[in-house]
Amino acid sequence: MESTTVDVGKTSFCTPVTAKFELRNKGSRHLNISSVKTSCGCTLADYPKKSIGAGDKFTISLTYDARMLGHFVKQAMVYSNGSKNPITLRMKGMVVSDWEDFSATYPYAFGLMLADANVIEFDDVNAGDHPEADIHIVNNGEETMTPNVLHLPPYLTALATPEKLLPGKKGKVTLMLDSDKLHDYGLTQTSIYLARQLGEKVSSNNEIPVSVVLLPKMEATDSNAPAMVLSADTLLFDARHKSNTITITNSGQSVLKISSLQMFTAGMKVTLGKRELQPQETTKLKVSIERHKLLAARSKPRVLMITNAPDHPKVVINIRVE
Repeated sequence: MESTTVDVGKTSFCTPVTAKFELRNKGSRHLNISSVKTSCGCTLADYPKKSIGAGDKFTISLTYDARMLGHFVKQAMVYSNGSKNPITLRMKGMVVSDWEDFSATYPYAFGLMLADANVIEFDDVNAGDHPEADIHIVNNGEETMTPNVLHLPPYLTALATPEKLLPGKKGKVTLMLDSDKLHDYGLTQTSIYLARQLGEKVSSNNEIPVSVVLLPKMEATDSNAPAMVLSADTLLFDARHKSNTITITNSGQSVLKISSLQMFTAGMKVTLGKRELQPQETTKLKVSIERHKLLAARSKPRVLMITNAPDHPKVVINIRVE
């Protein structure tokens, strides 16, 4: 499991607060939870009532009614066929009368640090550009934080303002992109990790995907330039359709070259009939999807093409999954 103790931070009086514990059945047989007994009637437990397969992940939730002001520690004993002795889970936090709810403006939780973004996208970047992106944060805990960004690639730097973030205070983390350190046109992706302090463990819980689209330099347009025409710029997928196709036409007077074909998210397979089209020639772009992966993706599903067409140096096909 991630941890046997979850700090839920501050919550307001008489507003129930929930702690979620992520666990895994590490045994070789099915796990059955017979009961979860909480330390008082003010705390309710929710747990799987069905058998849990070997290696499977599952969640146990504890919800405290928050009807007393001040610090609290609540615990629950988990009884199962996986151990002779029960496992103890603890949730802690603080109930206050004047607590500010940040969930609307800071919807993403990185532990007790809340943020207004969990994905960063630098679109339409030209060589030599140095764009910036801000992640606004708030300290929802009771201890001072020193926000840091871990695993930065060479083309990104970060600055936290202020350096020390007091409880209940707001700040921001600014990401700065040096496009001169990107070597390939098209899409470059990485993951950075928002930490409350240096040395914090990195995991999917504090991961922030970052994407950059670097555009090629285009020559001045002329009457002999290639031109791209798409039959559609959005592909719709429902539960019955796992693949879809668009037609690409070169309506210009010279060869159209598609130098890069990339996807912003996992869960897609793309095939292109031809990467070079003579004037008036057409080809097919086929997109196949894994529905469950796209529905779980943080970033908006898209297909990116980089071309030598002055009117379409960057082409994005939007993917809609319903």
